[in-house]
Amino acid sequence: MNRPRRRSAKSKTEARTKLKKLLNDHETSVAVDTEYTVEEAVANWLAYGLAGKDPETVDLYTTLSHTHIVPVLGHRKLCELSVDDVDEWLASKARSLSTRTLQSMHSCLNRSVQRAMVRCKIDRNVVALCTVPTGQPGRPSKAITLAQAEAVLRAVEGDSMHAYVVVSLLTGARTEELRPLTWDHVDLDGRPHADPPVPPHISVWHSVRRSGDTKTRKSRRPLALPHRCVSALRRHRSAQEQQRKDAGAGWQDHNLVFASDVGTALDAANVRRAFRRAIAKADGINPAEWTPRELRHSFVSLLSDHDVPVEEIAKLVGHSSSETTERVYRKQIRPVIQTGALTMDRIFGT
Repeated sequence: MNRPRRRSAKSKTEARTKLKKLLNDHETSVAVDTEYTVEEAVANWLAYGLAGKDPETVDLYTTLSHTHIVPVLGHRKLCELSVDDVDEWLASKARSLSTRTLQSMHSCLNRSVQRAMVRCKIDRNVVALCTVPTGQPGRPSKAITLAQAEAVLRAVEGDSMHAYVVVSLLTGARTEELRPLTWDHVDLDGRPHADPPVPPHISVWHSVRRSGDTKTRKSRRPLALPHRCVSALRRHRSAQEQQRKDAGAGWQDHNLVFASDVGTALDAANVRRAFRRAIAKADGINPAEWTPRELRHSFVSLLSDHDVPVEEIAKLVGHSSSETTERVYRKQIRPVIQTGALTMDRIFGT
């Protein structure tokens, strides 16, 4: 037996409006659940609507939902949620959050309500009618100067992050490209007697994205290694062999160049913490103000300061066009792109 549907109103006009809506729901056979809350809708979407998503994506949406949606809107009956409610919520959040975060929050709520509508808990999705406001500007990425770069390279000598920092700064590879880099994509000897000669290089073929692909098709690229990178990677490989022996049966062999003490993959937080610890002794550097991805921006800046054409820099960093390189800071298999390595050798020496 269906329970009777009840509504309360403060005026006759409001009562008539709600009665009209009830009659319309009855005539169109939309069995709206009047007790279903926003929190329940969000919980259902998090539990069942994210199947197949990357764990990091699930963690992000869960955090956003539990931090920004449920505490403010969670108690509201979904059938009573209005466009004004959502607009006011977004506007209040826009005073402290970035536009990208606002977009992600809106997406979480929108998908939750859309799922509830498909499940006949509600008859329309008011969230889809709302526009995401402009939030607070995020911190722009920075680039270290040549003097700061020298200080960083001195500071990380002997640190477990030494090879990572050197390779990132002197090749411009993305942090999400270095974390899954395997030794079979590293050639520390090259083929000097080939015609034409092939220098030591890394092949950037993968990223930590769920598909395993690089950010764009043109991001797949071989990068010649400056001498400093070759030396750092040789020492790093020797140190990793010792780690493997120390770990014994506990070592998990994924053939990763940059791995944990037991061979497992590093996540972004691991790298960020280790990077900030490693550069803490560098003169003129506040580690809290820098992130690993800014080594890539520094690579672009250093090459530009030393008169490398922007078109060549775009190839080195895997941008689809030089416009992206200029604004923000090809699937070319042969020949190995050597400009970055040669210039970095000139800047830092061998």
